Amino acid sequence: MAVLHTPDFFVIRDREAGWEEWKTEEELRRLAERNPNRYCAGAEGRWRCPPGADYAERLGLYYRVRSSAEIEWVYQRNIQFLEDYLRVDSPAISTVSRESAVAHVSATHGLPLEDLLRLNTVSPDDIFAMIAANILYVDLRAAPLAEPSQVKVFTTSEVASRTKRDSARKLDMFSWGAVHCGSTLTWDCRIWKVVNIGEASVGLLSEDQRLTELPVAAFQSLIRQGRIEVALRNLEHVSDSAVHQQISRASERDLQVANHRASHISRHLDFGTLPAETDVPARTFYRWLACYRSAEASCGSGFVGLLPKHSQRGNYTPKLPEASQRLMEEFIDLDYETLKQKTKYASWAGLKAACEKQGIQVPSYKTFCVASTRRPTFNQTLKRKGRRAAYQVETFYWDLDQKTPRHGDRPLEIAHLDHTELDIELISQSGQALGRPWMTLLTDAFSRRILAFYITFDAPSYRSCMMVLRECVRRLGRFPQSLVVDGGPEFGSTYFETLLARYECTKKTRPPAKARFGSVCERLFGTANTHFVHNLLGNTQITRNVRQVTKSVDPKKHAIWPLAGLYDRMCEYLYDIYDTIQHPALGLSPREAYASGLAAAGQRPQRLIAYDQDFLIWTLPTTSKGTAKVSPGRGVKLNHFFYWSDALRDPAIEQQQVPVRYDPFDAGIAYAYVGKRWVQCISEHYSSLRGKSERELMLATTELRRRAQQHAGQFTVTAKKLADFLASVESEETLRAQRLQDREAKSVLTIIEGGLANPDRRDMTLKEAGDIDQQDVPDAVNLGIMPRTAASAELRVFEEY
Repeated sequence: MAVLHTPDFFVIRDREAGWEEWKTEEELRRLAERNPNRYCAGAEGRWRCPPGADYAERLGLYYRVRSSAEIEWVYQRNIQFLEDYLRVDSPAISTVSRESAVAHVSATHGLPLEDLLRLNTVSPDDIFAMIAANILYVDLRAAPLAEPSQVKVFTTSEVASRTKRDSARKLDMFSWGAVHCGSTLTWDCRIWKVVNIGEASVGLLSEDQRLTELPVAAFQSLIRQGRIEVALRNLEHVSDSAVHQQISRASERDLQVANHRASHISRHLDFGTLPAETDVPARTFYRWLACYRSAEASCGSGFVGLLPKHSQRGNYTPKLPEASQRLMEEFIDLDYETLKQKTKYASWAGLKAACEKQGIQVPSYKTFCVASTRRPTFNQTLKRKGRRAAYQVETFYWDLDQKTPRHGDRPLEIAHLDHTELDIELISQSGQALGRPWMTLLTDAFSRRILAFYITFDAPSYRSCMMVLRECVRRLGRFPQSLVVDGGPEFGSTYFETLLARYECTKKTRPPAKARFGSVCERLFGTANTHFVHNLLGNTQITRNVRQVTKSVDPKKHAIWPLAGLYDRMCEYLYDIYDTIQHPALGLSPREAYASGLAAAGQRPQRLIAYDQDFLIWTLPTTSKGTAKVSPGRGVKLNHFFYWSDALRDPAIEQQQVPVRYDPFDAGIAYAYVGKRWVQCISEHYSSLRGKSERELMLATTELRRRAQQHAGQFTVTAKKLADFLASVESEETLRAQRLQDREAKSVLTIIEGGLANPDRRDMTLKEAGDIDQQDVPDAVNLGIMPRTAASAELRVFEEY
């Protein structure tokens, strides 16, 4: 049988190259049982794929199966922690910091990293940069850097090896000093007792009373290798575990009865006679005493013999014949646990008919219900309702042996990005209902801090993703290291992935229909709705019970919030209120967790991103081709329209392909990369396209095509037709709703880019205020873009400037 197979990686090494297939150790064990011809365990526990190895050998390559058991989790975690410093070829470390750190580490070999981070003369960024550059040595496989108390810092690897050997020698001396005559040792899974320690040999006595003598050097070598261990506890541990097991199974009532009996037994053991004042019959008392002594002789604790054995009373053997039990289990498995979702009674009726036909005893309906209830809930729900319903009752994944922290070791290491439709109806500035908005949220997993958010009426798309990442850089000046998203199509956009790749951000897609993987973001959606949105007029809580909605309580009738007003208040709630409230999972507020995390893990200035024109260009989408040809006299063509700039007059670039980008919120302008810089280009139909969003153009194109389908013949959407349609009265009703939504969205963009209602909170500088014309502020109020309170604040800042 031939199998088509694509391995995970093709690896090119210094002296060899080949394919590598990575799987978890558990998955490989399952595959080895199912397909032993393809996967088998080789020498030293390494996995092999004989067909793959044979195929690769014919080509002079190799094929290896790699297991998760080979991953050094501490090393991987440390490399990820130092990634920002490892990417810098020559870190800028001041001479004072370098000399101070090396002096402290030289004075104390194996200085804990925690003590080194406390120095006021050296910043954490310089310390981690020196570790990444091997100026200071840390064994990255020994302990995670995120736990500095466990990390030892040395000047060089040679000093670390010498210190480790000295520590091992001291440990050998300690182990040898702990051995004395009468000590109990374990050697090769057997128990030995030290009977003699001489100058040349050590005498050991085995469990079967055989004497063995070992030279002192050989004995010390076995201790050093860990093959001989000093037993810290003797064989009584086995009996102790049995005692604890029996006591842990006893109920509170059983322990009360045992304590009552023990009080009588203790008085008898002290005085040697039966207490005269007791009302316990002598026969009963001596039975207790016999049980006490029997348990003391067998397991070393007489108290266990006084425990009543109520749970062992009664006949627990099943009364139903084996044939009936087997048929009942078969009906539960093949008839009840199916996608038909039969009721228990209907399935039991079929079982009854089958039992009567075979002439065996019929299980009662109650017995059938009890047996079906005892089946595993997850498996039963999976077979009856599918995997999504079963996910609700699936067992949580308890990671007892933590390999990497699920929320990262520091702020901005892992961020979650997701969308939700807010539970509120909004209106335009003129009072027309516009529907419910969508909120895109970017949150930090480590500190639970809201990094950025964006609100729009458009359904989730790459535009929302671009805008929220743009807002994150505007506020914090940096990108997260890893971004966790779901399987939505907007996260697979070429523009979105190009932006992440440009700024070295790793995208991780969580499993489908597994909401717990995004619990950080999902929980914040619920918090924002319950703590803020549900307290506003126009919230849609009542629409969950549609039959209770009347005209008097319809949220659309009570909506009073425009998009800009909601965005401004949401900024205040998420960036000021939520950010300063203590989080129950952290024990401190998200802002405090973020600040303390950066102080411990370093500010990492090399990750800072300037919020300038170059960055904004990267957040704009491009065409499917990515480039456009420069037509002489007309410019570049994007999405049916020509765009022109004087920079395109250069004869050297005419008829050449140049990189292009367009603004999804303003179809009147585009950008072309000419002369090693991005230049702004104006559309040939600028008057018609100015301020029109990409979504409005898409709706207009769809409307034109729909109308053309009503007529015979071929119809092509040209730039002139589309521009004329946008300017005509005929399109007013079709695009009116989208234009109102875009107008509200532009008010949000105005707030983000500078028209802020609270300049102090969102860092509006005096330089930015100087760019505002005083005459423009009243105009903005008249247009309804800016609240009058915001306009007053703008005027105050302008006057101060």
